[in-house]
Amino acid sequence: MENDIKWVKTHCARMDHGGCALMVGVRDDTIVRVKGDPDGFLNKGYICPKGLASPDRLTHPDRLKHPLRRVGDRGEGRWERISWDEAIVAISENFQGIKERYGAKGVAFCQGMPKGIEHFVLIRLANMFGSPNVVSVQDVCHAPREVTGLHTCGFYPVADFHHRSRLVMVWGSNPTSTNEEGEISSLLLEQIKNGTELIVVDPRQTDLAKKAKIWLQLRPGTDNALALAFLNVIIEEQLFDKDFVENWTHGFEELTQHVRDYAPEKMSEITWVEPDLIREAARLYARSGPAAIQWGNAIEQHISAFDTARALTSLMAICGNLDVPGGNVQANEPKILPLGKFVRADLLPTKWKEMIHTFHHTIPKLMTVPPAFLREAIIEETPYPVKGVYVQCSNPLLAYADSRMTFNAINKLDFLVVADIFMTPTASLADMVLPVATQFEFNDIGHYGLGHGYILARPKIVDPPEECWSDIRILNALGRAMTPGEYWFDDPDDLLEALLKPSGLSYSQFAEQGYLKGEDKFRKYESRGFRTPTGKVELYLSTKEKFNLRPLPEFTGPPEEDPAFPLILTSSKNPYYMHSSYRWIEKLRKKSPEPVVEIHPETASKLNINEGDQALIATKQGEITQTAHLTEGVHPAVVNASYGWWFPEEDITSQNNWIKSNLNILTSVDKVGKEFGTPNLKGICCSVRRKE
Repeated sequence: MENDIKWVKTHCARMDHGGCALMVGVRDDTIVRVKGDPDGFLNKGYICPKGLASPDRLTHPDRLKHPLRRVGDRGEGRWERISWDEAIVAISENFQGIKERYGAKGVAFCQGMPKGIEHFVLIRLANMFGSPNVVSVQDVCHAPREVTGLHTCGFYPVADFHHRSRLVMVWGSNPTSTNEEGEISSLLLEQIKNGTELIVVDPRQTDLAKKAKIWLQLRPGTDNALALAFLNVIIEEQLFDKDFVENWTHGFEELTQHVRDYAPEKMSEITWVEPDLIREAARLYARSGPAAIQWGNAIEQHISAFDTARALTSLMAICGNLDVPGGNVQANEPKILPLGKFVRADLLPTKWKEMIHTFHHTIPKLMTVPPAFLREAIIEETPYPVKGVYVQCSNPLLAYADSRMTFNAINKLDFLVVADIFMTPTASLADMVLPVATQFEFNDIGHYGLGHGYILARPKIVDPPEECWSDIRILNALGRAMTPGEYWFDDPDDLLEALLKPSGLSYSQFAEQGYLKGEDKFRKYESRGFRTPTGKVELYLSTKEKFNLRPLPEFTGPPEEDPAFPLILTSSKNPYYMHSSYRWIEKLRKKSPEPVVEIHPETASKLNINEGDQALIATKQGEITQTAHLTEGVHPAVVNASYGWWFPEEDITSQNNWIKSNLNILTSVDKVGKEFGTPNLKGICCSVRRKE
């Protein structure tokens, strides 16, 4: 039977950020097997449990297969099946009606984590419709690193695992468990095997922490304090790259004076990391060039995200690790259509003045609306009312901080559309639900717009159910209905052809090639400087007054403490799921059947909690239940909760479904970071007790 399998090469998509090259075995238009491609540019044959289980989504009996329109009260679970023509007309009429009453900005277009080019097709649709409001969770994922990099050194510094590093410092990242943004563990593990040394900064003892020469178990939410202590050691002991600092940095003297207040002995009290260990790690990083910092989005899940990203970018700079092989590089994009041209930014030139978050004075170049500010616009109509929302690749009721606020916002909308694979808690509250094609069922391109310098081919392998459309096809149809038709195509695949046109490749040629990578060029600053106002890395921001930004990275004070909530709450992603997705896949659910909270045995003993007990986790915001797992991999004062949990097997109309174990019942947006609208998802005061 093996002989009649047709093998097709592609890359993973909706199960993760899509970096793993796959070999997909097909028989009679059905996927029968998936394995890692040993020739993969990033993974070299690696494949995760999600990738292995990915075909099970295509044939799942609960998959959405027809457009649905709500006929009962919101959330009641009563629907009628309609045609795609009816759906497109109804969505267009409702959004156009809102536009007539409130202006185009009264409609917001929401995206979860980008899975392919659908994110940028969504921005294109919003621009053509006239709405400046594309909403994303970039406030806690990617934007703080990327945008802070643009302001500091003119680019997003990406860890370069394709060239040898003498040392890698993994900071708030766990690539052996969750392969965020294509930084797959294969290349890193190969480097470690060949002698690259490893520092891990993480509150949890991850698998990489066990392999590390130094593990810094910091208090959740104190990354900026630890990074400033690194700067203190390296500058005080003159371990920095003197030539680079002299020629290519702006504000080194100001930084030198500033970090004198952040000695390891002082920051140790804040971070819980021993001063000698801070000094040892800082010295090792400074002396081990080229060294890369693999920073994960855990550092972005706190109101101090801007200061942490500023401090870490400054660390890369003064140690001479910016844009060098094996350091943190400015990736060069291949010859493809630039983002601005693809999304037709020219059609909405005043966008930056009209976005919801402009009213809140966030940092310039933040191009998606933080969810905290979207919901304020819906509930309080500040700075203006938002009445209609389109959601794709996202489950905001689980993904946004303060889930009850999301629920209240949804119930105030005039019209909500959700495009998804399955009926989620968010989709269950929509006015219209659209069934989407998923990975393997349409042509797509991965990694466009991520700033890593390459794009990946994801060719169609099997046909989707008849009425399941790709997000790209849905958006193309809505574009033709709601905006001038000349901006759209008869065949949505022509959007991919337009993106590839500058490369000289057709989509079929690109799919055959597998990926397209920009040319390796390093130390580009030597010929053109850095793309900042001073032409140098701005350790001290020259734009501080223009943009009302803190000129130097700061630690503004210790995390909040509350005797009623004596423990510190953090969270981590689950290697078997993608945010709130895929808990309906039996193979994955067997691997991780329930939400688990990690508690140190010493702490559990004091609380009379045993392995497997139901534990009640509480913050000022609310209370949830998760199953206790005792481990010495967390600090005695820290508990690590599971994120993204709801229960597809239970009644979708029950609020308890998404409340009882959902981490974001415990989080709040009462206080957010000014620059990105980021709430505290880490380092929150909490209590834990055994559920009787």
